[in-house]
Amino acid sequence: MSGQRVGYLRVSSVDQNAARQLEGSPLDRTFTDKASGRDAKRPELDALRAYVRHGDTVVVHSMDRLARNLDDLRRLVKEFTGRGVHVEFVKEQLVFSGEDSPMATLLARTAAARSPSPPPRCKNSDNARRPERPRPT
Repeated sequence: MSGQRVGYLRVSSVDQNAARQLEGSPLDRTFTDKASGRDAKRPELDALRAYVRHGDTVVVHSMDRLARNLDDLRRLVKEFTGRGVHVEFVKEQLVFSGEDSPMATLLARTAAARSPSPPPRCKNSDNARRPERPRPT
């Protein structure tokens, strides 16, 4: 592979340090978004998508740093690999090239499914103690 290694970093808030995500990975250029994963507006991701070319490798710390959900992950990886760009996830130790085996696809789905998700937000969570109802006599 003769292209560039291009890093994508994302942190959820402005005060977080993104530099640790790909520390020690040799990169030719990096793009960093400071936005929640729920936020569809990620200007640096858009800039990365416009920048990379056939033969390049996009390097991301983990799947949850690139995508908001499994559908988003599949769409982005398919977009990159369809253009001849490899996608490398450091934490999961997976590289997608567009010529991926069924095993690589299974590993991606498993890793994405195992990603920690935020706890559900509801009025009556399991942690909240409900008032006891009187027992019928």
